[in-house]
Amino acid sequence: MSAVLDKIDHDHYDDDYIRGILRQVNVIAMVGASANWNRPSYFAMKYLQQKGYRVIPVNPKEAGNEILGEKAYASLSEIPVKIDMVDCFRASDAIPPIADEAIRIGAKVLWMQLGVRHDEAAKKAEAAGLKVVMNRCPKIEFGRLSREIGWMGVNTRVINSRKQNRI
Repeated sequence: MSAVLDKIDHDHYDDDYIRGILRQVNVIAMVGASANWNRPSYFAMKYLQQKGYRVIPVNPKEAGNEILGEKAYASLSEIPVKIDMVDCFRASDAIPPIADEAIRIGAKVLWMQLGVRHDEAAKKAEAAGLKVVMNRCPKIEFGRLSREIGWMGVNTRVINSRKQNRI
């Protein structure tokens, strides 16, 4: 493992690390995406789409159906386009095979949602060249880093003339 990878503290991410990931990513595969409008994955998918990301749902129960205008797939390897980031809405014990598949398809980032952490899968993904984020939500991080939401998770109601773009 390189010295750069050894410096990643998976308990406290530097804002530049998160910002860099969110800037480099265009296509996100969301493993565990739900068609149910009141599930966290649905909110996150819709938000990220509104911010300009293409989010492709991965859910075997929904394979072939559409979620928020995107065809759902049963696995990462079935997706016919290049995936930049794999966003995991699955339990921690389900992460190792997802990480293996993310490596196989050539993803750049493995992102585990709030409450999801698997250190061994993270080490394996990093050794394969992927950036890894654990126990964070890209929706929340995007909102926080773009100043769209404050630390308390509420809209700051700040009005400015800056052109809104991706962070």
